[in-house]
Amino acid sequence: MKKNIAIIMGGYSSEVEISLKSGAVVYQHISKEKYNTYKVHILKNKWVVVDDENNEYDINKHDFSANIDGNTISFDCVFNAIHGNPGENGTILAYFELIGLKHTSAPFYQMALTFNKRDCLSVVKEYGIKTATSFYLNKGDSIDIDKIIAKVGLPCFVKPNNAGSSFGISKAKTKEDILPAIEKAFKEDSEILIEEFLDGTEVTIGVIEFNNKVKVLPMTEIVSENDFFDYDAKYLGKSQEITPARISDELHKKLEITASKVYKVLNMSGFSRSEYIIVNNEPYFLEMNTVPGLTAASIVPQQAAAAGIGLPELFHNAIEMALNK
Repeated sequence: MKKNIAIIMGGYSSEVEISLKSGAVVYQHISKEKYNTYKVHILKNKWVVVDDENNEYDINKHDFSANIDGNTISFDCVFNAIHGNPGENGTILAYFELIGLKHTSAPFYQMALTFNKRDCLSVVKEYGIKTATSFYLNKGDSIDIDKIIAKVGLPCFVKPNNAGSSFGISKAKTKEDILPAIEKAFKEDSEILIEEFLDGTEVTIGVIEFNNKVKVLPMTEIVSENDFFDYDAKYLGKSQEITPARISDELHKKLEITASKVYKVLNMSGFSRSEYIIVNNEPYFLEMNTVPGLTAASIVPQQAAAAGIGLPELFHNAIEMALNK
């Protein structure tokens, strides 16, 4: 008997439209012969199953079932394609774990930990992983620009602590740039971090569970037309994404070991894509995305393709790994 798979997409953050695109691609590529698949839009004002004619059916939040044409549909597994809140920060996954519904992501605590950039960096540092020097601010804190510059220098990056797709990130090149950058970041989150600028090659690395093993995918070198890998570079084509990355075999091995170690020390499962800057042949960990873009043009699917893994196999593996937990 075919399993019922809910593909959740949308969310409550600035990434809602990107998530809807990722979810639609997942829905398109999962075999309808192997699974019964349902698009589920998780939005601030509604949770609904959306069929191919755009008819909507309410989700019963008591057990995450739906009544479709007089039939109650219960789900065997949820494929999580929500970037940001509540999919990537663990909120909805805690709910699924409470009601006993399997899903393709890591447990809710791991998702919350990795989504919180400050906390994630604090954990990996304890395992000897190199990171950029950081300065933290909460909304309402007094802001001492000179103190910030003394710690992280110029230029520096100002980031929301809990946000994705480069929303709210700025590169501050001068002292005068810092306050507007802080104000921009606070529009996305009440916590921000300010990091030193690391001048080096940017590499992004997908690490997944594949056939019950941790698999490091071929690495991608990011060459942005802009000052950094911002929203336009990620989604509007203003960057080169070179897979495999143009790095030495020695450095490739070092990055592979580091990426696998980070995945394991964070007790991850499911999808991940982490960002690194290489400075003097040493990888510096920036952050981890646990619901990376899943369109054909997105980086993790590109990396999977370079490893000989097509989208259907990538998505089916995630479902089977979740069902077998």
